[in-house]
Amino acid sequence: MTSGSPSLTVSRLAYAYPDGTQALYGVDLTIERGERVALLGPNGAGKTTLVMHLNGILTAGHGTVEVAGLPVRADTLREIRRRVGLVFQDPDDQLFMPTVREDVAFGPANLGLRGAELDRRVRDALERVGMLDAIDRPPHHLSFGQRRRVAVATVLAMEPEILVLDEPSSNLDPASRRELAEILKSLDVTVLMVTHDLPYALELCERSLIMSEGVIAADGTTHALLADERLLAAHRLELPYGFAVPAQPG
Repeated sequence: MTSGSPSLTVSRLAYAYPDGTQALYGVDLTIERGERVALLGPNGAGKTTLVMHLNGILTAGHGTVEVAGLPVRADTLREIRRRVGLVFQDPDDQLFMPTVREDVAFGPANLGLRGAELDRRVRDALERVGMLDAIDRPPHHLSFGQRRRVAVATVLAMEPEILVLDEPSSNLDPASRRELAEILKSLDVTVLMVTHDLPYALELCERSLIMSEGVIAADGTTHALLADERLLAAHRLELPYGFAVPAQPG
């Protein structure tokens, strides 16, 4: 790791799927350590394709991706996948062990951690998401919102450089949505949040990126982007009915 490197640097990233469909046309972005950034855009904009490059699920056709100064390459994937913590939209895609403890321990154990250090990682991660009391419960006995928090813990136990969240507020009731927001605000980790939930982006992320047709079409403060009705309309983004972007304090 290069001291002082941004958490994420993507340079001129382009990618076409094997059937010839071009998904990314030259993506450039930098996310500094400690930032919480929302990635917005309509379906088909390339958001998922971009995310799959961050931990090497897909290999760039052109351009580069670096995580805290480490290039994403075949020979760095083990460390890259520790540094990039991806939380899936459906927590049931992430939880598959008999107990919460075993699910959260799975990643660090695969890195070779054992004994007291492994137990510390598990307990610390669960405490950070308010789920320590559920450590010995089966995940399928938890509510959807609780399972999502445990899914976040499975990633935090890896001590990642950047936490990538795919639609974190989807299917959550209002209380679970608020609880997750409070947890995310409390974390001392870089966050990239892929979302269609524009008010959630405004609440959690000072900065947002709008992705459209395989490129970053806009990059600025979340408030400024969401207050620009023409910009939102041009990229098929809409605020919920009745929601008004609050005026920024003078």
